[in-house]
Amino acid sequence: MSISDYDEVIAVSFIQNYLPQELKDRFNEDDIYYFLDLLCEFYEKNDYLEEDDEEKEERELIDFIIQQSAKDVVGDFTREEVLMFLLAESAYTDTLNMEE
Repeated sequence: MSISDYDEVIAVSFIQNYLPQELKDRFNEDDIYYFLDLLCEFYEKNDYLEEDDEEKEERELIDFIIQQSAKDVVGDFTREEVLMFLLAESAYTDTLNMEE
């Protein structure tokens, strides 16, 4: 997958459809765009491409999103809610990998 294959508009739509029904109202379109921006910011600040500790990376990413969204007054999200967002975003990127 190349970065040019990643389409934020499609990703947001995919994530909205992927989320469980009980979270669909919790994450509006703006929240999803914001979280996608936080993902980019996190990976720009942290070099996990070489590291093989996925659990640590996931914990730190979830903490980062929770802290930033509270700081930016976007909302108070639980670890489980953020994890569901990350699973949805990962499912979208998996669809890109399948197309190769």
